Amino acid sequence: MKAVALTRYLPIDDPQSLLDVDIPPPAAPTGHDLLVRVQAVSVNPVDTKVRAPKPQQEAQPKVLGYDAAGVVEAVGPEVEGLQPGDAVYYAGDITRPGSNAQLQLVDARVAAAKPDTLDFAQAAALPLTALTAWELLFQRMPFDFDGDNRGRSLLVIAGAGGVGSIAIQLARHAGFDVIATASRPQTVEWCKAMGAHHVIDHRQPLQPQLRALGLEQVDAAINLADTDHYWQALGEIVAPQGHVGLIVEPAGPLHIGDPYKAKCIGIHWEFMFARPKFHTADLVEQHRILARVASLVDAGELRTTLTEVLAPIDAANLREAHRRLESGQTIGKLALAGW
Repeated sequence: MKAVALTRYLPIDDPQSLLDVDIPPPAAPTGHDLLVRVQAVSVNPVDTKVRAPKPQQEAQPKVLGYDAAGVVEAVGPEVEGLQPGDAVYYAGDITRPGSNAQLQLVDARVAAAKPDTLDFAQAAALPLTALTAWELLFQRMPFDFDGDNRGRSLLVIAGAGGVGSIAIQLARHAGFDVIATASRPQTVEWCKAMGAHHVIDHRQPLQPQLRALGLEQVDAAINLADTDHYWQALGEIVAPQGHVGLIVEPAGPLHIGDPYKAKCIGIHWEFMFARPKFHTADLVEQHRILARVASLVDAGELRTTLTEVLAPIDAANLREAHRRLESGQTIGKLALAGW
């Protein structure tokens, strides 16, 4: 089958960094696995981080890709609720071969039926970011998507990125007063289109901009960009007994004493792959989240964050997608479709 893979970890400008390869198809699914014929994929920072230059080499082609939408070809004997012919979407498992291949095995407990109102590319843009935002806001942090969050304020740092784009929508739907950060006219408009009530510039001091909005502090913040850079500022602007959510590993040690200790600020980490990587007892929760997200999309209450599609799925287009992500200038999500 066709796939895009690597054997060496090289800069993305090197044409050998991602290669078109022909590899054997996966074995027949067993247990909870689905065999999916991939129709579309999207790219995320995790793809570029896994591919980043290092001395290691792979004896066999390594397939990346952690977002996909496709059609079920076959199911393992323990699969419930999905069957051959179903269109599904998922982010998968970082410890298994990825989605940049025509066929992929994925655990049905981390997949769900794709939204009916979206095409495959639009659907492939959602799983990893939707899972990350939902788990962070409504499972790691002590907020309820269906609860009464009116009067609560949430700051979303890097609102125009993939996770930020869906986090803004989910938080607004849950009743938060959402303040997003963006630094360019295009990203400011995108955050507003996603539903942010206010947008401030993350390249400027945050506290004066919040005060200009009439806010001395926020109830919670999620930092989807540079953990180290905003650490002190968030400690100052998050309210006592507030919450800070993080997804980016810091470059150095974080001082978790005052003001975090004095204010009893909760610190919450989110890594979307934790459940599949460690085979947690609640693995099926990711299926439930994706099913709920699909129902919200089909009801018109959430929208895809896709901004561009490249075709077909091949090494040249995936190298271009990685290059754009590494530039830090992308808005929303970039997907690839078709073989």
